[in-house]
Amino acid sequence: MGQTQDAAKIIKNCTPPYRADHVGSLLRHERVKKARLQKATGEISSEQLRTIENEEIQRIAKIQKEIGLQAITDGELRRAWWHFDFLENLDGVEGYDSEDGLHFHGITTKAHSVKITEKIDFSNHPMLEDYKFLHSIAGDSTAKMTIPSPNMLFFRGKIENKSYLQDQEEFLYDLTSTYQKAIQAFYDAGCRYLQLDDTSWSSFFSEEGTKKIKASGQNIEQLHQFAAKAVNESISNRPKDMKITMHICRGNFRSTWKESGGYDAVSEILFDGLNVDGLFLEFDDERSGGFEPLRYVKRSNLQVILGLITSKFGELENPEDIKRRIDEASKYISLNQLGLSPQCGFASTEEGNILTEEQQWDKLRHVIQIAQDVWK
Repeated sequence: MGQTQDAAKIIKNCTPPYRADHVGSLLRHERVKKARLQKATGEISSEQLRTIENEEIQRIAKIQKEIGLQAITDGELRRAWWHFDFLENLDGVEGYDSEDGLHFHGITTKAHSVKITEKIDFSNHPMLEDYKFLHSIAGDSTAKMTIPSPNMLFFRGKIENKSYLQDQEEFLYDLTSTYQKAIQAFYDAGCRYLQLDDTSWSSFFSEEGTKKIKASGQNIEQLHQFAAKAVNESISNRPKDMKITMHICRGNFRSTWKESGGYDAVSEILFDGLNVDGLFLEFDDERSGGFEPLRYVKRSNLQVILGLITSKFGELENPEDIKRRIDEASKYISLNQLGLSPQCGFASTEEGNILTEEQQWDKLRHVIQIAQDVWK
């Protein structure tokens, strides 16, 4: 325990994102899973469920601090999905039971999605209270909030608002205005470290993905520009002392994946076209490609967090292999601009990945120890 706390002191020389960081979601304890089922069947009230969630969030926040993480999250314990829970609580958006779930490699999620029925806006969003609770228990640690990227509403939402169907620019304007309000609201609640999670970019990574897009009649270049503009416009008014990062994901459900391919096809727009402060990138296996696309990073103030530690299984990676890969990445981008994390969260949905909670904490300790060795 003392070793990882010493590590935190040694590498605590930067603002978010940190040298040793994590994407956000954590495994749900059985107590939380049981309570959510009890709430669904009416056995306990919303207030009783929230009390249990609060206690579990305090427990995992304490562990995050003890192992030496500088940024702590609530593990997304109050959510069923990493994206739908946030999106369906925006004004003009509704959750619904879809005909089919999302298809991953060899497995399908439960059927659920969101639809845009009215004008999009941000007002009394329940996750503001979720963040305030995390902020209240953060202490000297940085409370990190994670929300889906604005692109997720466009790429995953079913548009039923006729005005938006007729005018995509109107949709984009309302979408980015909504996110500008959300970012300001989280800032006003005390948030200084916000992460946008985005799986839409991975649709462009593989030849199979681009074929599907072309078959749907959409223009790939226009989609690239739309996705970049949605992000940049959304964060354009962020306060100067607020750090906003983006996690670019290929899918993470029950230790499986959805998309494959390296960053090559969109490397210029990702690494030289997005105005975020940091990028969390998946590099945990061969599906992610090589580090060569990092040569397009032109800004010296862009931090790149290498997701070299997998959250999909519990076995620890050889630390020397990870250090060699960090060294390889540093041939394309300065070591001072790099950090280390798991490639994704441990529970993008409430089901969670297939590993134990102790293995989860061991993975995060592993990240911290390797970061200490590299950035000492």
